[in-house]
Amino acid sequence: MTSDFPDASGDLPADGDIPEPADEAGLDDGPGLRASLEAILLVADEPVPEVLLAQVLERPRGEIAEGLRALAAEYTADGRGFDLREIAGGWRFYTREDCAPLVERFVRDGQEVRLTQAALETLAVIAYRQPVSRARVSAVRGVNCDGVIRTLVLRGLVEDSGTDRETGAILYCTTGYFLERLGMASLDDLPDLAPFLPENIEDIEDNEGTRA
Repeated sequence: MTSDFPDASGDLPADGDIPEPADEAGLDDGPGLRASLEAILLVADEPVPEVLLAQVLERPRGEIAEGLRALAAEYTADGRGFDLREIAGGWRFYTREDCAPLVERFVRDGQEVRLTQAALETLAVIAYRQPVSRARVSAVRGVNCDGVIRTLVLRGLVEDSGTDRETGAILYCTTGYFLERLGMASLDDLPDLAPFLPENIEDIEDNEGTRA
C-alpha cells in the first residue's frame, strides 16, 4: 500500500507538499476550480479550449483537464439533464440526448405560445402582403416595427426572402413553421382580409416609403 507521508528517509514528494485528493485539490475550495469552470462554461456559446481556461483561471492545463473530466463524469453518474462534452477542440455544456424531445417542445411551444399584440399585428401584415419590407410593414401599422420583426425572425415565424430590386430593402415572408403553427397547408388557406384594409393602403405605403 502506498502512502502520501514521507518515507523512512524523511524525504517529501518532489513538489515538497503532501498531495491532496483530486476532489479537494482545488475543485471545492471557495470559488475554486469546479465553480470557476462551471461559471465560464455556462455562458460559453462555443466549445472552450483547455488552454484558454487555464489562462483565464491561471491554473496548470493538466489541472484544468482533470477538473473538466471529473465534472463530466459526475454529471453522467448523477444522471443530470445536461452533460459536459469535449468536442471541436474544447469543452461545452449540452443537454443530454434523451432530453432532446422535451427541450424541443419547450423551445417550439413553451416559448412561442404567446405573442404580444404588436407581434400579432406585424405578423398578420407580413402574412398578407409578403414579400414585404420593414418600411411597408411600419406604414401599415403606423409605428416602427424593426424590433418586432427581429423577434418574429428569432422565433422562426418570419424569414428574409431577398431584397427589393428598386430600394435594396430586405423583404420578409412567413415560414413553413408559421403555417405549421396555424395548421394550414399553404398561404391560400388564410382568410380574406381585403374587406378590413383601407382602400388607399398603397398610397399610404408609398408615402411612408418616400419619407423613409
